[in-house]
Amino acid sequence: MRRVCFLLKVRADRLEEYRARHAAVWPEMLDALKAAGWRNYSLFLREDGLLVGYLETEDFAAARARMAVTEVNARWQREMAPFFESPDGARPDEAMRPLAEVFHLA
Repeated sequence: MRRVCFLLKVRADRLEEYRARHAAVWPEMLDALKAAGWRNYSLFLREDGLLVGYLETEDFAAARARMAVTEVNARWQREMAPFFESPDGARPDEAMRPLAEVFHLA
């Protein structure tokens, strides 16, 4: 199982709504993530908008590709895109670039 961590930036003026949306993630989105191979998925949000994502999966590229073809992901990404600062215009799911793991204590 591969551990994946990524960073994104939520707009400061959208933090409360972002939290509210994630307190009620659509059940079909949760099902799609599980079916695509996303496990132990967590998001951590700092007060300045720094978002840290963590998940475990067998193959991150394959898990992302499986999500990319789902209708529910397309809807979710459209709705969530305005919450993020994205200088290159990438959708949030396209901007998730894994950080290099340099240490792990099991």
